[in-house]
Amino acid sequence: MRICSKIRQLKVIGLVVDPLPWVFLNSLLGDLSKNPRRDFTLTSIPSSFGKRSFTFRDALQGFLLHDDLPFASMLDHDWIHEVFRKHKSLFGGIYHTTIVLWAFLSQVLRDGKEASCQSAVSRISAFLIRAGRKPPTADTGDYCRARAKLAELAIKEVCIGVGTQAQSKANPKWLWKNRNAYLVDGFTFQMPDTPENQKAYPQHTAQKPGLGFPIARVTGLISLATGALVNAAFGRYKGKGTGETALFKQLFGSLKAGDIVVADRHYCSYWLICALMSIGVDICFRKHQARHTDFRKGRRLGKYDHVVSWKKSVRPEWMSKKEYASLPREITLREIRYVIDEPGRKQEPFVVATTMLEPEGETGATRDELADLYGYRWNIELDIRSIKSFMNLSHVRCKSPEMVHREVWVTLLAYNLIRTTIALAANLCGKRPRQISFVSACQYVLASWQ
Repeated sequence: MRICSKIRQLKVIGLVVDPLPWVFLNSLLGDLSKNPRRDFTLTSIPSSFGKRSFTFRDALQGFLLHDDLPFASMLDHDWIHEVFRKHKSLFGGIYHTTIVLWAFLSQVLRDGKEASCQSAVSRISAFLIRAGRKPPTADTGDYCRARAKLAELAIKEVCIGVGTQAQSKANPKWLWKNRNAYLVDGFTFQMPDTPENQKAYPQHTAQKPGLGFPIARVTGLISLATGALVNAAFGRYKGKGTGETALFKQLFGSLKAGDIVVADRHYCSYWLICALMSIGVDICFRKHQARHTDFRKGRRLGKYDHVVSWKKSVRPEWMSKKEYASLPREITLREIRYVIDEPGRKQEPFVVATTMLEPEGETGATRDELADLYGYRWNIELDIRSIKSFMNLSHVRCKSPEMVHREVWVTLLAYNLIRTTIALAANLCGKRPRQISFVSACQYVLASWQ
């Protein structure tokens, strides 16, 4: 069925909506009118669900296309069912696993009154009435208790699985020199000021007791190609092992030999670089300001481009003697320097350190290519803004640490679902995912939800 002439319905999260004109999708999918012969069939959803049980396949059908298109297996029904079964989080009744997760997703994608539990219960009631089934009462207690049954580890596994599959199925044209590149950075979020939250995540020390909110830190690993989050770790804002780099080490399992990590100078430490080199991961970090740079030394590769050796410094207090002794006495890195000559951009020189030592070859990179690669780091700042501002993660709503964890992972799952939809649209119209507005995609999803 040709999209330019025969789009009848947009299915999002398994709910049928009124016919939408082509102009409504033009901003999201791009101008396909230049190629009217591009054919594909939208997933068919019956107009009436009857009295059969509501499944994940119904809830997520809008994100699934046929097998011959990319990302078709992103949210496979059997896989999601198996994940929740494995974590003993399948339950029945009116508020069963599927519909509770669906309603939870509908909450984190909205703000204001529409994000309340009462609104979620209203959406469930509207769906059940339309399906010819008995709706629940208006009391939100049963829904909140059912939400607490969703296993945190199950939601996390689904979230990470969606992001990982999006990266694995990314169009090769989106990769950097045919390699997977990831952006890493951290951010914080606040939560309601309850005794339980204060105990688990104390407020900032600069705030007087009773005048601040509990605060947590998150470090995220995001794909440069798709913008999807492939893993995340969060903990207290203060304390041993709670810094951004310490949390980042918990994400090493999501990296493979040959991958590239791009980060700001906060991550440019001898110890972290050694850890990444030990698993075969290349780095492209802005050099820390405490390290001196002299391009007259080392092996010269070009103007403001050389290879030098960094020597191991004194053991930090947090590192054990055994770990310190296991690290090499020196490592070989490449340093480049460049200045962005564009209006409105920082004019100060950027010095970037990388483990990609050669300017040529399959695994090499020129000075300009490395400068471009580090320039893409700014994308994670935009991604974090999308997560915190547009996905409302700057201040979560749940009042206990356990539910805060669930809300965070459901929010990140919703973020990955939007990113998956964007990636599919980008692949269909020959664009890159980051050329499509995240906010516009969210608005289209919400406008077509129910």
